[in-house]
Amino acid sequence: MFQDLPPPPIIEEAPPSDDHAIIITAAREAERIEDSSKPISIIDAETVERLGEDNAIGLLRLLPSASISQTGPSGTQAQLRIRGAEASHSLLFIDGIKANDPAAGNEARFELAADGLYDIIEYSRGPQSAIWGSEALGGVLALRTVPAGDEETVSLTAEAGSFDYLSGKARLDFGNEDQGLVLAMGGQRSDGIDSFGVGGEKDGFHNLNARLSGRLSLGKSAGLQLSGFAVDGRSEFDGFDPLTFRRADTEDRSDYRLGAARAAIEIAPAEWFKLVVGGSVLASENVHHRDNSEINRTSAERYSVDGRASVRASALAFDHRLTLAIDHEGEDFRADDSIYGGFTDQRRDRDRTGFTVEWFAEHDSGATFQLALRHDDFSAFADTTSISLGGLLPLGGHVSLVANYGEGIAQPSFYDLYGFFPGSFVGNPALEPETSRGHDVGLRFDDGKLRASMIWFSHNLESEIVDIFDPASFTSTTANGMGESKRRGLELEAGWRPSPAFELVGNYSYLDAKGPEAPGEQRLRENRRPQHRAAIMATGIHGRWEYGSSLALVGSRFDDDFDFFPAQRVKLEPYVLASARVAYEMNPRLRLTLRGSNLFDSDYQDVVGYHAMGRAIHIGLAFTR
Repeated sequence: MFQDLPPPPIIEEAPPSDDHAIIITAAREAERIEDSSKPISIIDAETVERLGEDNAIGLLRLLPSASISQTGPSGTQAQLRIRGAEASHSLLFIDGIKANDPAAGNEARFELAADGLYDIIEYSRGPQSAIWGSEALGGVLALRTVPAGDEETVSLTAEAGSFDYLSGKARLDFGNEDQGLVLAMGGQRSDGIDSFGVGGEKDGFHNLNARLSGRLSLGKSAGLQLSGFAVDGRSEFDGFDPLTFRRADTEDRSDYRLGAARAAIEIAPAEWFKLVVGGSVLASENVHHRDNSEINRTSAERYSVDGRASVRASALAFDHRLTLAIDHEGEDFRADDSIYGGFTDQRRDRDRTGFTVEWFAEHDSGATFQLALRHDDFSAFADTTSISLGGLLPLGGHVSLVANYGEGIAQPSFYDLYGFFPGSFVGNPALEPETSRGHDVGLRFDDGKLRASMIWFSHNLESEIVDIFDPASFTSTTANGMGESKRRGLELEAGWRPSPAFELVGNYSYLDAKGPEAPGEQRLRENRRPQHRAAIMATGIHGRWEYGSSLALVGSRFDDDFDFFPAQRVKLEPYVLASARVAYEMNPRLRLTLRGSNLFDSDYQDVVGYHAMGRAIHIGLAFTR
């Protein structure tokens, strides 16, 4: 259940009949999860449907070492920190397309990841720049579409509930042995709540989303892969009073557009050789308004081309796979203000080229070994070389020893370098890339019904990009911190699946994440990272009933309250989020659904000063033909 950058994996290599078997983030080629030493979790399509979350955020909270920080109700900015890394250190792919937004700090826009954009979530932890390049410091996340099968299927769903929430989705699947296509569209809206928490204006959102995933045979040894997605919407939020620089019940909103497309050709004339050549394009725009007047906007495009060749051979009791890859990426960034006469406008561009060699070997005993080496040639920064090592050793009795070492690098985002937010932030063009190195080691058990793992990890981050507040101008900027930031932790996972009709999964994560040591001071725990977090999920089917439920337990964490001067370090209280969904099959084509979120009505904040939504109940209908 729990179980791409250039060049991304081929979509159809994850067959819908066996979601558990294939993973695409551990290496340049898809492989079986039991063969990989990487700490990877999958939420398969069946579990995604049974849990019924309307956005990926609710599912990400259930993953090991995942910390979610959302600035208020649904639709507002949501950040993912993996193993204590920064939010910009998570690399997101949607059906093979790098989806981090270069116009929004190069972060993954998880608040836009509505349930209509994915079927499967794959989550890989640890530095992986040797495989996937820049931004893969904390981990890699892939939102995937289940490929179309051999039958034509049409599905329609509608849901309504608390906070004036409405949603709808439509999907078409059709295909055969030579071709397949998935088309999906969806929309959501809600009036939300007043995230400032004083009963003022509500902060709502609405969005529309669409995706496409297709395959076409070009003969016995070649195939074409297509994928794409688009999101368009609006999010209202409470910002800062321009006079007092404190949080206030403001009428701020962001209008956003994000879209991308990819095409790739795979040529495999023999079992021992495969060549993949592809390219993708992504465009985004974010427009910020206050009191219905435009304040500023940012926009960006990313273009990439890539190719890889893989050769397989057997020798000395090992099956070997050697992969050579090259990719080139260019980014253009624009920032425009509407209240300073264009004084802060920016026009920037940069590019990079990466070269990767990867070796994977599997011994007759089941042991596997992986080595990856990557060199990145940056136009704006010094070149870097990253390495990744991994190994899996069966010990007998369904137990395996796993160990990994990886290095990571993250370019400063355009926002870090040149960004501008009126009255609160100015970028720093002198920034250098952040670098990371880390390792993990652990044990796994899997007998087919019961699986468990225990992983200890340790990561060090150098040249961390930190925010610095200037009391003279009351604005913030960025700088590379001195020394190392250290992250240590433990991940425990267990899953029990006695039959296809029931599954119980749980995990616990411990994290000790501390920033660089200040002169004469102790290291402080990093903000917005809980030291303890856990999750439990139960899903199943009984007769005409289908159900899913989850608990997310989030420990206390720290944050900085900038309503005070100097900013005060505050402690955010722990909380528990309970969710559940049941579906009843009225007939073979129609199902009635009932879903609840935050069932304990927890009053909590992920970010200091921004309240989250309380208990919500939703009822829906699902039609399939």
